[in-house]
Amino acid sequence: MSVGLLAVVDDILSAAMKASAKAAGVVIDDAAVTPQYVQGITPARELPVVGKIALGSLANKFLVIIPVALLLTAFAPWVLPYLLIVGGAYLCFEGAEKVLEWFGVQHGHEDESARDEKRLVLGAIRTDLILSTEIMLISLASLEKGLSIWSTLAILAVIAVIMTGVVYGAVALLVKIDDIGLRMAKSPVRRVRHNGTRIVRSMPAVFRFISILGTVAMLWVGGHLVLVNLGEVGVHFGADILHGIEHALEPLGPVIVWIGDTLFSAIAGLAAGLLIVGIVLGIGRMLGKRVEFHEGETSPETVKH
Repeated sequence: MSVGLLAVVDDILSAAMKASAKAAGVVIDDAAVTPQYVQGITPARELPVVGKIALGSLANKFLVIIPVALLLTAFAPWVLPYLLIVGGAYLCFEGAEKVLEWFGVQHGHEDESARDEKRLVLGAIRTDLILSTEIMLISLASLEKGLSIWSTLAILAVIAVIMTGVVYGAVALLVKIDDIGLRMAKSPVRRVRHNGTRIVRSMPAVFRFISILGTVAMLWVGGHLVLVNLGEVGVHFGADILHGIEHALEPLGPVIVWIGDTLFSAIAGLAAGLLIVGIVLGIGRMLGKRVEFHEGETSPETVKH
């Protein structure tokens, strides 16, 4: 009996690793997006906040995404593309907002330094819901046909735990690495002290890069979700262009194909996001809300402390 149980567990783990590999790109995007939500809070609260977001991510996967995905796949698969279009549009909106903020345009958002922890965590969990949905749906689509509902559920549960651990383990390391550098800079060993100083000095540039990468990830994933799923519901224009780019670049290798796919999806995501922001601004003006312009803010503010 124990041998049979071990064989089942091994099959589940193997299937989970195989399915999750196809979602690796979105996992990287998730890890790049999340650190932005932790910037601007005190160092003592960084890991607790990451922990809260990770617990929220697990709740997203186990209480919302997996049950809904299984139910819809079984009874109303036609609904899934529409849900992904809405989720992708939200990511495009978030990414476009950040791009506009680089150029000093803000509308209705409070100052980043004034964000309370609860709102910060809720915002991160909301974004995670969309990214995690794509991760889990890609993984679900990659599973072999004919699996029982319990096997599918077990595999998705393993994927959810692994992906959450990978993403938020990486986020925790990123947000605390400058503290590690500070401790190293106080070491009596000269080489360790020198390396610690270099880490501390490099972190503003690292977080600036992460902020830009996270924004591009939002636009890329959001744009890709919108384009592909609009094609699923009968609006093929964007998806056809995307497939045409992939086909044209195919002789140059998978890396070039990925770059072309990402670039077009990000541009489409930015265009869609700016359109949504414009609609939100128009509604805001109709309701009497002001749009604030801050001169001189032409780059993302990403210095951690």
